[in-house]
Amino acid sequence: MLQISQIRLAIGSDTALIKGKLIRLLHLKRDEEFSFRISKHSIDARKKQEICDVYTVFADLKDRKREKKLAEKLKNSGVIFCENVRYRFPAVNTTKERSRPVIIGFGPAGIFAAFMLAKNGFSPIVFERGDSIEERTDAVNSFWAGGKLDPESNVQFGEGGAGTFSDGKLSTGVRDPAGRNAEVIRIFLEAGAPPDIAYEQYPHIGTDRLRGVIRNLREEIIRYGGEIRFRSLIREILIRDGAVSGVSVEKTDSTGETYEFPAEHVILAPGHSARDTIRMLLRKQVPLVQKNFAVGLRVSHPQSMIDDRRYGAGIKEQHSLPASSYKLTYRAASGRGVYSFCMCPGGYIVNASSEEGRLAVNGMSDYARDSARANSAIVITVGEREFGSGDPLAGLLFQEQLEKMAYQMAGGDIPVERFRDYECGFKGGESFAPVKMSGEEGAKLCLKGRAAFAPLHELLPGGLTRDLIEGMHDFDRSYPGFTGEEAFLAGLESRTSSPVRVLRDAGCMSSVSGLYPCGEGAGYAGGIVSAAIDGLKVAEAVALCV
Repeated sequence: MLQISQIRLAIGSDTALIKGKLIRLLHLKRDEEFSFRISKHSIDARKKQEICDVYTVFADLKDRKREKKLAEKLKNSGVIFCENVRYRFPAVNTTKERSRPVIIGFGPAGIFAAFMLAKNGFSPIVFERGDSIEERTDAVNSFWAGGKLDPESNVQFGEGGAGTFSDGKLSTGVRDPAGRNAEVIRIFLEAGAPPDIAYEQYPHIGTDRLRGVIRNLREEIIRYGGEIRFRSLIREILIRDGAVSGVSVEKTDSTGETYEFPAEHVILAPGHSARDTIRMLLRKQVPLVQKNFAVGLRVSHPQSMIDDRRYGAGIKEQHSLPASSYKLTYRAASGRGVYSFCMCPGGYIVNASSEEGRLAVNGMSDYARDSARANSAIVITVGEREFGSGDPLAGLLFQEQLEKMAYQMAGGDIPVERFRDYECGFKGGESFAPVKMSGEEGAKLCLKGRAAFAPLHELLPGGLTRDLIEGMHDFDRSYPGFTGEEAFLAGLESRTSSPVRVLRDAGCMSSVSGLYPCGEGAGYAGGIVSAAIDGLKVAEAVALCV
């Protein structure tokens, strides 16, 4: 097939017009039969009066030799010949008697590993410490309304993982020669995800639609012969003679039942917040190392300000354009990187805590991205320099200390501070005691969970605060108003990725035979799609060994 990029149409134009452009560009006959599909769509808003849709498409002329010659003849960098890469799961002996693979965790990595293993006849069993998506959603909404935190089923833990209560972003920078990325998107589409995730430059599902998609994936896994046990915490991975022999399970429901489940192959996909699991691995002498990650705060602005900066004043409504996003980076004088992370147009800042006495926040938005405010994490890269130690758990301890301070800052509520007060306070201005925020104020700032105005400038180490302020002012040059009166900070953003990596070899196995570290919690992914891709990769490795 041919890949053709930079096909430009006036904003909002019918995509049927692409066919005429392809005929002219490829010098085809008007009556010639061919097909095309959109592989990517973006909006070019650099010239405010000439905003346009930009497409990349795959065109199929039904003749591979002709396509290749045509691409060579045109000598156009925007037209290239490419083979259609199809994902293939390893061929396995379906008649062979096998032990059931165990999967720890039912976030994206665990879901996609379970899906692929179940589909191919391996009958995996999943242990998830939290609730199903239906019960988990009720628990999270109750917590945000002022109820008690459930440390086993919350924004971080439960069916779907941490990404369930996020923007549902599906973009990834993972190189994909095996076609796993396309397979993940295909599976999402079959499970009911919006069709535009197949081609939008920055695809997202939205937390509202993602819940239904996850439920459908669970039902498919069960239909294929898999099993999911909710409220089942893995207290210990059992190891005998250097190999996995099973798992010790504790029910986190009212029974508190404990039992052992024998297993020869265990996929470890616990998510980036399973600190008790990481400590258990260290006790069991499973090799792991410290990993850099990022910490910072969430910044909130009116969505209209972001839209006007990108499209021009009033242009979004005129052309019914989507809520706009941004991606900003800066190198501080200290040498640290400061950047926006997990930007949520038309979204909410949510209390994403998972432990008593510690507080973390995240960004979330529905598919429509129709709240009045935009938010993004503004984070700084941290590592051994900031942790003060090369110990494998040094980054985890750094996270925990900051989250404890964030919790104490506003008595468990989300601490919030206007950016100008944040900067003034850091430079020696007057500090203040936390002031409870009314429900009306919280709704106006699009917060989910109780919040209070607090001296947030006292939270991060001084060097990180200085870098964040420096970065904010640099971003203000691109987005005037970024540091203005309507810029509010909320903290703490600390769960950007795992602070450790559980080591594995080229076959995705730990030095403990039969243990397969997987996904974001094991240090091998950084988002929904990259975790899902790693789930497929590890499932392939297990299939070749079972």
